[in-house]
Amino acid sequence: MGPIVLLTDFGLKDPYVGVMKGVIAGIAPRATVIDLSHGVPRHDVRAAAFCLRTSARFFPPESIFVAVVDPGVGGGRKILWARSGDSHFLAPDNGALAWLEASPAEFREVLPKRSGLVQVSTTFHGRDVFAPAAARLWQGEPPARLGPSVKPSIWPEFPTPRRSKGRIAGEVLYVDGFGNTVTNMKSSLVGPESRVVFRGRDLGRLLGTYSEAPPKGPCAVAASSGYVELALREGSFAEERRVRIGEKVEIRGA
Repeated sequence: MGPIVLLTDFGLKDPYVGVMKGVIAGIAPRATVIDLSHGVPRHDVRAAAFCLRTSARFFPPESIFVAVVDPGVGGGRKILWARSGDSHFLAPDNGALAWLEASPAEFREVLPKRSGLVQVSTTFHGRDVFAPAAARLWQGEPPARLGPSVKPSIWPEFPTPRRSKGRIAGEVLYVDGFGNTVTNMKSSLVGPESRVVFRGRDLGRLLGTYSEAPPKGPCAVAASSGYVELALREGSFAEERRVRIGEKVEIRGA
């Protein structure tokens, strides 16, 4: 089995992440646990979905991804297990798994009474359900024991860029810790003569590195994620421009 990979919006100020790791260690002490991120913006399911979309392919087969960005914790939402490609995913039924590059082939509802601790709180399913379920999967427990087959109830489509008359219209999906603004447009869509435009301002051709831009200059870069990214060399594009998720970005001359 591959590593257990944690993605949350918990941050690192509180003991929540450490407690999840403690539960995993108590059940599967030999498991490798990797922190993908605990800095997802609070309650931002779309950001979690994008992180999984752009990161999962870099992990070994049979990895177990645990995505706890769960504003509906303790309510009526289900907890899902899914198989996507050769990896396992655990997440709330809130759309966090909807943007995976390989569409999941199977879903199961994770029943807390089968997969959780003896006592399950209504406010910390990361500790009481997700962590023990991941640890038991790592130990070899069949996914069928987690719960019955289901279909997800919330499954938003990935926002596909729109083409029209030599233009591609995209949008801002994610802002990283450097203030780089990641769009939903693949870098491969941008031709050598294409221009990237934000709020009517031409940011120029797509660059291969940040260092190609002038100091403190705005630019468009082919990001490591494979998507077009708006950046400010040695600065925060998102902070300086007060960027909002969902704002429009264009490629002209596509």
